[in-house]
Amino acid sequence: MVKELKHIYLSDLHFDHKIWLNQLSFCEDELEIFNARLGDLIKRNNTTDFAGAAESLQNRIIRQNEVVDEIKHEVKAHEKSLATFAEDHPIAVDHVYFSDHKDLREKMDTFIKLYDEFKNEFTRFSAKWL
Repeated sequence: MVKELKHIYLSDLHFDHKIWLNQLSFCEDELEIFNARLGDLIKRNNTTDFAGAAESLQNRIIRQNEVVDEIKHEVKAHEKSLATFAEDHPIAVDHVYFSDHKDLREKMDTFIKLYDEFKNEFTRFSAKWL
C-alpha cells in the first residue's frame, strides 16, 4: 500500500504521470495483441460455447480500451493544469507543495489490479480453447 502523501512537489506529480501514461500505452499495445490472439482463436473454434465466451471477452477488450482512454485523458488533463501553473509561476514551481492526486492514484491502482485480473482470465481462456 502506498503511503498517502498530503503535499508533494510538482516534479513528483509529473513523475507519476509519466509512469502512468507509459503503463497505459503498454496496456493499449497488449490489448491489440489480445485482440489479434482472440481473432486467431475465433478462426479455429466454431462451437456455440466458444462463440459466447469469445464475444464476452471481445466486449471486455473493448471496455478495457475505453477505460485506458478515459484514464489517459484524466492524466493528461491534470498534467496540462500543472504545466499551466508552472508557466504562470516559473519561480515558485520548485518551492511550492501541491496536493497529491489521490483520486487519480487510486483510479490507476484499481485499473492495474482489474487489468491484471483480465489478463489472467484471457490467458486461461486462450489455454482452454487452443
